[in-house]
Amino acid sequence: MHAQSLVAISADGLPIHYDVQGNGAIALVFVHGWCCDRRCWDRQVDAFALSYTVVRLDLAGHGTSGQHRTQWTVPAFAHDVMAVVRQLELEQVVLIGHSAGGAVIVEAARYLSTAVRGVVGVDAHTWRTVEHIRTPAQVAALLAPFRSNFVEATRTLVRSMFVPTSDPTLVERMVAAMSAAPPHIGIGWLEALWGQDRNLQAGLQEITARKIAINSCYCPTNRAAAQQYGIEVMLMGGVGHFVMLEDAHTFNHLLAEAVQHCLPPSAP
Repeated sequence: MHAQSLVAISADGLPIHYDVQGNGAIALVFVHGWCCDRRCWDRQVDAFALSYTVVRLDLAGHGTSGQHRTQWTVPAFAHDVMAVVRQLELEQVVLIGHSAGGAVIVEAARYLSTAVRGVVGVDAHTWRTVEHIRTPAQVAALLAPFRSNFVEATRTLVRSMFVPTSDPTLVERMVAAMSAAPPHIGIGWLEALWGQDRNLQAGLQEITARKIAINSCYCPTNRAAAQQYGIEVMLMGGVGHFVMLEDAHTFNHLLAEAVQHCLPPSAP
C-alpha cells in the first residue's frame, strides 16, 4: 500500500506537506511535536492503514512544509491541520498529537468540531499538568536558556525526555535532529505553548469529542485534574517521552484501543 504525498495551503498561504495512506471511513490525523516532523509516526502507518485513512503532516516550519511564517502560535499550527483535513474533505477524524502537538490538536478540534470524533494526546506535557497556569515571568524564565543557547538547551531538554533504558542510538538521533531546528521557530513555539495554558483549558472544556491521553510513566500525570477536563488516561511503562518510537508495539495496541473508544460501536 503506497502513500500519496500531497500539499495543502494553510490560512497564511504556507504550503503544508503531508501524506495519506489507506482509505478507511475514519481518518487518523497524526500531528508531531516540537522540533520534530511527520517521520515520528513512521511505525504507526502500516499498523493502521489497513483499517483507517492515515494522514501525517509536517506543521509549518518543520519537515518539508513552508518556513516563512511571522508568528509560530498554536492557532497558526492548528490552521495547518485544518487545511489538510479540509482539503481531503475528511468527515470523521481522530486527531492524534504528540507532545506540543497535543495543544495543536485541541485548538484544531475547536474549529473542526463536527468532523472530530476524538482527540488523543500522546505524552502531551500540557495535558499532564492541565491545571497549571504559567505566569509571564515563569514563561520568560523557561525560555531564557533557549534564547541564550538554543542548541545546548535543546540537547539538554531532549536528553531529559528519555529514561536510562532508552536506546542510545534513538536518543542521539532525536537530540541531533531537534537541536538542528531553526531557533526562531523553536523558541516561538515554546513561547506560544507555555503562554497559552488558559486557552488549552478552554479548548478541552469546549471539545465534546472523546479525549484520551497515552502517557509515559516516566513523568507524573495529574489524573484528578485530567478527569476534571474529561481526559481518560492510559499509561505506558519503560519508555520516555517518545512512546511511539520507543515501544511501537505497545503504543499501537493502546492507540488502537483509544481510537475504538472514540468511535461509535458500528465503526471499524
